[in-house]
Amino acid sequence: MQIIHNILLEGEPGVGKTTLILNIANRLPNHRIGGFYTQEIRERGQRLGFRLATFSGQSGILSHMKFTSGPIVGKYRVDLAQFEKIAVNGLEIALSESSIILIDEIGKMELFSERFKDILPRCFASDKTLIATIMSRSHPYADRLKTRSDIRLIRVTKENRKELVLSLIKEIIN
Repeated sequence: MQIIHNILLEGEPGVGKTTLILNIANRLPNHRIGGFYTQEIRERGQRLGFRLATFSGQSGILSHMKFTSGPIVGKYRVDLAQFEKIAVNGLEIALSESSIILIDEIGKMELFSERFKDILPRCFASDKTLIATIMSRSHPYADRLKTRSDIRLIRVTKENRKELVLSLIKEIIN
């Protein structure tokens, strides 16, 4: 029986996928964690964009309403150069130095990057534990990832997100 060490977490926006990834990282302080996560940039209750950060401490802005160039997703423009400098380079480092790779997220903004789409198969093929959040909506690249034979796709809901943290950590540790 093949052990699946690639897990994709799928769920609607706002269900807690990023929080789940951060909780996993915080509960594994003795493990070498690589990868990145995104967080909303809010001002006076309004979402202006998304910040990007690696687990090694690099950060920047992935997208913002005030950006004037870059691919458009909704009301935001994506800074692909910043994304690749921080996230993709962070994944390169994670492949050589980490035992666990956490990715938040494989979404529409991130999938504008060809370098990101090129490194993801290497992350899946590695011997490292990989846990990534992935967009629920249909997207040709994301849909192909969800049907790979070497992944387990888990649907995150408000009802199961807390127990998922504990079960995934238990699985990583064992």
